[in-house]
Parts: sequence; C-alpha cells; structure tokens
Amino acid sequence: MKKEDFYSLMKAVPKAELHLHGEAVISNKTIRQLYKSRFGKPMPKDELESLWDYDDLPGFLASFIKIQNFFVDVNDIESYFRDFGSYIEKNNIVYVETFFSPTSLMRNGFDFHDMATRISDGVKCAREKFNATVKVIVDVSRSFGLENAEHNLDLVLAEKNPDIIGIGLGGDEAKGPARDYASVFQRAKAEGLHRVAHAGETVDSWSMKDCINLLDAERIGHGISAAYDEPFMKELAEKHYPLEVSPTSNIFTKHYVSRFEDHPFKKLYDNGCFVNLNTDDPTFFKVDLIDEYWNVYSKLNFKLDDIKKVVLNGFEAAFMSDAEKQGFYDAVEKAWNSWFASHPDVKAC
Repeated sequence: MKKEDFYSLMKAVPKAELHLHGEAVISNKTIRQLYKSRFGKPMPKDELESLWDYDDLPGFLASFIKIQNFFVDVNDIESYFRDFGSYIEKNNIVYVETFFSPTSLMRNGFDFHDMATRISDGVKCAREKFNATVKVIVDVSRSFGLENAEHNLDLVLAEKNPDIIGIGLGGDEAKGPARDYASVFQRAKAEGLHRVAHAGETVDSWSMKDCINLLDAERIGHGISAAYDEPFMKELAEKHYPLEVSPTSNIFTKHYVSRFEDHPFKKLYDNGCFVNLNTDDPTFFKVDLIDEYWNVYSKLNFKLDDIKKVVLNGFEAAFMSDAEKQGFYDAVEKAWNSWFASHPDVKAC
C-alpha cells in the first residue's frame, strides 16, 4: 500500500494509545511560551534545539525535567493539554491512558490537588471536544527514590480523583530496580489501583520479571528485552501478558537497537506476544502514532491484517470493561471496512 493510502486509512481508524507521557506531547510553540513566561525573554534558538540533543535515556530524562522546570504555575498545565488535544485529534486516538509525572513540579512548589484539578479539566475537554476517553496514570517514579514514590501514592489515594486510575513506575530502570518499589505497588494493588511499569527498556528481562512477580504490574511499558530471552518470551505469549512497545523511543535510547529495521517488535508479535503500539514521547522522538504504524508496516513487513490486530490489541489491553472494549472493536471494524469500501482500487495487503 502506498504511504498516502496508508495514512488515509490509519487516520480513519480509531486507535488507542496506552504508553504516552502527557507532558511529552508539548509543542515547540508552547515551550517557547513557557520559557518567556518564566524568564521574561524569548527562548534562544540554540537552547530550544539543545532540548532535543540526546542519544540515551539519561539525556532524554534530563530534557524532560528541564521542560517541566519551565512551568511557572499550575495554569501552565492547560497549555500542554491543548497540545495533547491537537495530537489525539491528528492521529484519531479515541482512547488514551496517559502518564503524569508530578514530582519535579511539586518540588517547584506546585500543589498536587491543583494539578489534578487542571488535568481533570483537560480530560473533560478531550471528551467534549474530541470524543476521546482519557485516563491518567501517575508516575510514582524511580528517579526520586522510594520515599518519594510512597508520597506520590499517598497523594493519589487522598485525591480520589476518578480520572486517575493507577500508578506507573517510570524513570531509568538501571538506576532504580523495580524490586525496590514492591511495597508501593502492593499497597496500590490493595487499594484497587491499576499498576504499570517501565521495564525491559535498558535492562535485561529480569527487570520485567521483577515488575510482574514483585510489583504485580498489569502491563509492562517497552518490554523489548523479552525478545532476547526465548523462554520468557514464550511465557509472556502463553499468558497473553500485555506489552506497551514504543519502537522509535527504543531507537533513540539505543540500548537494544539503533535502526527501526532491527527492532524486535515483529519478533515479539510473530512469537505470539500481546503487543500494542505507542509513541512514548511524541515531541521528544519526533513521531506521531500514525507514523509509528507506518514504520511497522513499511520497515518490519507487517501485513495490513497484522496492523489491524495491533490496533485492536491497544483496546484489549486497556483498563476498561469488556463491553467498552467491544464498542471500540466494532468501531475499528466499521471504519476499516468503510475505508476499503470507499477505496475499491486499493488492495488490503
């Protein structure tokens, strides 16, 4: 299929994204506005460009925190939610579970309740303006230690915000082993919160195993180290355990792979793993969700039926009821069939 036809098809098909850092959808325009608001002067071009000058996970995380430090007050959260809305509309994303990382902002004096309120405003806007369902997962973060993670969980539990459905463990897994956060996640489980964790991104499969066995994580973000542990990959496939894979992100961080053509996404898929496709941090990695589907189709030799299966996997792995999932499955099938009916000269291959 030609690229223009593929993009037309994927724009028509509703999609889910389960591994998306909300702050990382921020546009260059918004960054410049935040910078000017904080420092009272225009942002130098070279300083903006330096934000995207990294080639590993620590470099990316440093830029992520630097951008958060441009936020002046809680109202700035509304700025990136405007970019968030533009992103989901452009990619026809109708269901999102997005990470929110509060720690750096709270260290700059922001109040968690005020931030949660602004986020709920953004969730409501996405629902009313774009007909999209947005749910929030708070990153308790391995970057700031166990005590901070416990504190973030306390805040989530005290907030009782229905838009916040769970916690995630982000940050550099090499510096913050998942096992150190078992108590946080077991308490979250006891309180009925959903639990996800970044793992298998820059550390071998033992990190994923700890997330599953010690944290009771319901999904793993990234998880590509499983492709290099054949028995574990088989176990994940047999258990239908969901992996939130973000190929372009993995290529930027360069631990396991530096070319899209070498990414193990297809190996995981071909071996029966329950994978879904994500961008992780669109602005940082210069990729939209439809771009990522095109990359998988054109560089990893996926067939269109495989692409549709991955789209459906995104909804199946989401934290929602079976009835809600069925509604999205039906919407995907309807949009898919409708597009091909209106493009009779395009073959579904």
